[in-house]
Amino acid sequence: MIVHLLCGVSLSGCRRDSSRRPGVSACDRRRAKARRQARRHGPTVLCSVWLVACLMRPVAPARAEIIDRIAVSLDNSVITASDIDREIRVTAFLNGSKFDLSPAVKRATAERLVEQRLIRRELEITHFSMPEASAAVPQFLQFRKTQFPSDENFQRALQDAGITEQDVKDELQWQLTLLAFVDVRFRPGVQVTEQELRDYFEMVVRPAAQAAHPGEAVRMEDYHDKMEETLTGNHADQEMDVWLKDARKRTEIVFHEEAFQ
Repeated sequence: MIVHLLCGVSLSGCRRDSSRRPGVSACDRRRAKARRQARRHGPTVLCSVWLVACLMRPVAPARAEIIDRIAVSLDNSVITASDIDREIRVTAFLNGSKFDLSPAVKRATAERLVEQRLIRRELEITHFSMPEASAAVPQFLQFRKTQFPSDENFQRALQDAGITEQDVKDELQWQLTLLAFVDVRFRPGVQVTEQELRDYFEMVVRPAAQAAHPGEAVRMEDYHDKMEETLTGNHADQEMDVWLKDARKRTEIVFHEEAFQ
């Protein structure tokens, strides 16, 4: 086979050539020539074949480097350690506090991100009309203006927090989306009774107003609309909590504890 590959001719179908030495066919001469060439070049051919075989042999992949760690699995999606880290940093940045990466805070943040994922899935399933991307711009500009004297200070603070300007905008956009979801999904079914309003006024509003303005008359009608808004929001939040608990039951959620160390 090596000879055949090297000389590039077929050794079958040879016939004798009467013009050459009697009794020696052209086929015999080609065989002899091929054997001489094989003896001269055989080692090279064998080395070449061995080299080709080595090059074609599957190479074991290099050991993969772990880039991120899965912290939570939700059905067919995941929350990574970097998702949790970013959420902690952005939330602290918006609250004007120092971020805390302790295991307890990581776990609490993971719980919050689980709820976010469940809501986002519901938004996708129901084709919820999301707020425009530009809707959060006024909030972002106001936050930057009130919290930082200059853009340079703002950029330095972002760098110190380990986040980007887009991270902040995304978080503000999510807050608007969540409020819109609650308003559309849960607020319409909320009804606040007059008894609830009176109880809230006596237990919460009147004591606070008297402490803030001693000696002044405190009338329920002056606070009616604000109390109704507050109580409606509280009831809507409670309805969403019930919905989230049910959504959790219908979702396979696995927390990978090693990611919270």
